Amino acid sequence: MTVRVATIDDAHRVAEVAAATFPLACPPGTRPEDIDRFISNVLSAKHFEGYIADASRTVLIDETPDADVVGYAMLVSGTPADPAVRAALSHTPTMEISKLYVTPTAHGSGSAARMMTFSVSHARESGCAAAWLGVNQQNVRAQKFYAKHGFEIVGTKIFVVGDQTHDDYVMQVQL
Repeated sequence: MTVRVATIDDAHRVAEVAAATFPLACPPGTRPEDIDRFISNVLSAKHFEGYIADASRTVLIDETPDADVVGYAMLVSGTPADPAVRAALSHTPTMEISKLYVTPTAHGSGSAARMMTFSVSHARESGCAAAWLGVNQQNVRAQKFYAKHGFEIVGTKIFVVGDQTHDDYVMQVQL
């Protein structure tokens, strides 16, 4: 499997992976209609076309030799808009790892680790002093994965899915 930067031609395939994986990361009790609205408003192919074209974002995909996309990540450069995140971060400049998802069939394959390694290297090569991400406070599996890659909890923030707000940890790794 290979991690590479996505192109506009990949937008539809990335959106399919996003729609399949985002619900798996939502905490118990998240309403299906809120998940569906989030997917439509943030994770559609049209939105991924915009993300891929945006110079402040880098969308990565991990694909099999048969060109099946089994995971994706989205990196966002620049100062975070959320004041809670800005207050939590201790190193700048920084890059957000906004999304990093792997299909259930690729769990345990090394896909997530490959994308994380590529993401952190990309942030470092872009001149960042740190990378950060948000993770739901109930998603212990993801927190352990991020900690394994050097991320530490440095604060909290709110994440909105539809009409529901969720509590996230802000995790950061110094590069």
